Amino acid sequence: MKFQALALAFLAAAAIGGIAWVFLYPLLSGERKAENRRASIAKPEPTARRVDKTQRSRREQVESSLKELEARRQKESKVALSTRLTQAGLEWSDQKFWIVSAVLAGVFFVLAIMAGGGLLGAAGLAIGAGFGLPRWVLSFLKKRREKAFLKALPDAVDVIVRGIKAGLPLFESLKVVAADSPEPLKTEFLSIIETQAIGMPLGEACARLYERMPLPEANFFGIVIAIQQKSGGNLSEALGNLSKVLRDRKKMADKIQAMSMEAKASAGIIGALPPCVMSFVYITTPDYMSLLWTHPTGQLMMVGCAIWMTIGILVMKKMINFDF
Repeated sequence: MKFQALALAFLAAAAIGGIAWVFLYPLLSGERKAENRRASIAKPEPTARRVDKTQRSRREQVESSLKELEARRQKESKVALSTRLTQAGLEWSDQKFWIVSAVLAGVFFVLAIMAGGGLLGAAGLAIGAGFGLPRWVLSFLKKRREKAFLKALPDAVDVIVRGIKAGLPLFESLKVVAADSPEPLKTEFLSIIETQAIGMPLGEACARLYERMPLPEANFFGIVIAIQQKSGGNLSEALGNLSKVLRDRKKMADKIQAMSMEAKASAGIIGALPPCVMSFVYITTPDYMSLLWTHPTGQLMMVGCAIWMTIGILVMKKMINFDF
């Protein structure tokens, strides 16, 4: 009996000691205060306290630069005729372009009348020659110039990277590219140098490259230079990464070109088949085909066929052209 009382007393004392250890010891030893202090230090402060408004982080500067460039692109989304002529590499004025278009329209109208095509057919041919043909040539020259620019741009960026690593300033590296690069890269970089020489900041001068060469690659180059001029950083590393991106995009474009060649060949055959058949029939039986441009009903049929053929060609072009 006595032993049981001692055991109960021991268990009661142990229970009371355990409760005191759990609840009273942290308060008496200061451990709870230390834990609260560590929690207050580890707790993240509000962003408004941690970030000084007068000294924005690099990420915020990059985001603001991108927003400014995107806003400027949206304002200048409508391309003027003078800008399109510059993008095509032509030193023409707007007046000269309209004169050439009017001359082409007049020449094709006279040729159609002399060939006996009728007034309606001649008018349609003149409209197509005066409005469609010059713009098609302008678009062709623009795309050809852009392809030549893209072909030489990665090598030019590598030259800039090597110049910066060798200790040359960015402006001097751009001069080296402008002196040794082929056209049209030479002309575009000379424009950057001339624009910067009259007082425009180098970052903004490089960003304006996209206006004369509306390509994503040119936009990437302008953004990299503009951000580096505003926020600093390792320019050689950034341009080296840009060069790798440009080459990867070129590889992707070549791969897409190879994969879509079968569809493009099929579209070319389908689009060329009606004119070829019409020409062969006209060679064999000209009286049978001449009704299409001598009779009013035939002329309307020709206009309808031209419209439907154009729609079909545009649809096929949309299906086989891939953007990335």
